[in-house]
Amino acid sequence: MSPLASGPQGPNTLRPLLTTVLEALQAGAATRDGPLPAGGPTEVAARLREALGDPFPDHGDEDALRTLVQALAAGAADPADPLCTAHLHCPPLAVAAAADLAASVLNPSLDSWDQAPAASELEALVTGALTAEVYGEAGQARTAGDALVTTGGTESNQLALLLAREHHGHTQLVCAENAHHSLRRATWLLGLPEPVTVPAPAGTMDPAALGEALTALPGPLLVAATAGTTDAGLIDPLPDIATLCETHGARLHIDAAYGGGLLFSDRHRPKLDGLARAHTVTLDLHKLGWQPVAAGLLAVRDRNDLAALAHHADYLNADDDTEAGLPDLLGRSLRTTRRPDILKIAVTLKTLGRTGLGALVDRVCEQAAEFAELIHRHPHFELHDRPAISTVLFRPTDATDDTVAAVRRTLLTEGRAVLGRARLDDRLWLKATLLNPHTGADDLAALLKLVEGHTRR
Repeated sequence: MSPLASGPQGPNTLRPLLTTVLEALQAGAATRDGPLPAGGPTEVAARLREALGDPFPDHGDEDALRTLVQALAAGAADPADPLCTAHLHCPPLAVAAAADLAASVLNPSLDSWDQAPAASELEALVTGALTAEVYGEAGQARTAGDALVTTGGTESNQLALLLAREHHGHTQLVCAENAHHSLRRATWLLGLPEPVTVPAPAGTMDPAALGEALTALPGPLLVAATAGTTDAGLIDPLPDIATLCETHGARLHIDAAYGGGLLFSDRHRPKLDGLARAHTVTLDLHKLGWQPVAAGLLAVRDRNDLAALAHHADYLNADDDTEAGLPDLLGRSLRTTRRPDILKIAVTLKTLGRTGLGALVDRVCEQAAEFAELIHRHPHFELHDRPAISTVLFRPTDATDDTVAAVRRTLLTEGRAVLGRARLDDRLWLKATLLNPHTGADDLAALLKLVEGHTRR
């Protein structure tokens, strides 16, 4: 009979398996030998199919763990590689990954207290602390606000729109052209009107255009601003937007899935001035927080807004159990079964502290500034702008959009570098999002040299 990961014998059972996993990860990475497997989709898929064989054989294979972990590592995009910079895809901290293993072994489910006694209390304490980071003075924030753990920015944004709808009725969303696609999808899912889109001429929301829209539109209105766009990492003028919302009686949501990590840095936190004036805020610590996926949150200024999520299932939160003091967890999410993603976050916050996390944030922002300066001085490259967070947009001077796109795809196919793409100012730019605090100046110079060499082919 197959052994279990939990229970008294769990640690002894897991120990040799962990050795197998670590050896397979190392072997797979050595096979890949770069930030991405070479060969493109067809070759990568063929290698994976060969390693997998029959996905569900009649008789088991005791070496499946080693085989499949090694195959997945060999075919992975490695976010810890300095040349893997395409997306908001962070290399997770080792301590967070270790904590995630414990969460998997213990397997609490946060839909009722009797499945997650300690985990439910840990979630309450840590979300309270993070709410205080968003909304200010700790005691006041813990009294007035709250935060829910989500799977990421998409779920957080959807919840923000749901809470606005339940609070105000048939709400009209107003957002800029730079807003995350999940907001528009959320209006569709929730049966809300098509969003009203205002211009973002410099990549950020235009306050004058927002003011005109708020004056012309009937309420109720929800404005969604962005602190860290996915294309260039830009931050909307949050104080101006918050003032306009207050003047016009509009509800404000700020999608800080990327930029929210700046809260941990004394140096960069002022870039988020105005954040605490939002009714709801999206945070995503598997971006600028170095957590394994998933580690999202939605912070709310007024915890009474969460009453809209209340739900009753007698087997999970019977009235007499709740009256007897068992915590009711169903209103903490739209999901029922929930793993304790709060554990890895809690371990990270406790291990590194504000100073340690702030140092990581400062480092990647410094890297981005250094890379931008390197591009600015290079005669064969054009810099879009100085980075607001840790994203840098650049392109070979005088290259066509077709050339920019082709260079990126060639580097991907060869497995040499992983760069993103963004279209701004009617031109296509290469995008480097720096999230690895161990990346050095030589790595950035090597990345630029790779792009230059492929442009001149």
